[in-house]
Amino acid sequence: MTRAKPEPVQVVKQRRDAALRALAQRVPYIGFLNIQFDRRGDELTGVLNFDEKLIGNPLLPALHGGVTAAFLEVTAIITLSWQGLWDSIESGAIPPDALDRGELPRLPKTIDFTVDYLRSGLPRDAYARAHVTRSGRRYASVRAEAWQDNRDRPIAQAQAHFLMPKSEG
Repeated sequence: MTRAKPEPVQVVKQRRDAALRALAQRVPYIGFLNIQFDRRGDELTGVLNFDEKLIGNPLLPALHGGVTAAFLEVTAIITLSWQGLWDSIESGAIPPDALDRGELPRLPKTIDFTVDYLRSGLPRDAYARAHVTRSGRRYASVRAEAWQDNRDRPIAQAQAHFLMPKSEG
């Protein structure tokens, strides 16, 4: 019995990166805020690249609270969607040309979103990670945390609940 030769690592990485790009491009606000996602295996870190337009209080200066909340919400949505797509991406069930045509499942819809602002966001890059605490067919619960220079000193944390898109088929 012979085993099928595994795909080259570059092909798998390209498929993962294409899927993540396709997910992020579905939310125009991600581009406006210049949020990028750093992928290491199945773990995503959102990166909010600093820009003067993100300042809410120029006297401090501090990141706008709405930007911080949006950053956490976007990170939660993309992480939740990414986790749901992971098996399909890994198995090759999603063909690369399907991503180019925008054939991805719909994104989850926010039911509620609660943010705890822990300290002022300074005028520099911020990072966020989300952890899916429960994900079912209809409902998901996600916890997210944002920080800047030190992950042990978060600037904000959030708890979110999402309505999952209906399965096609």
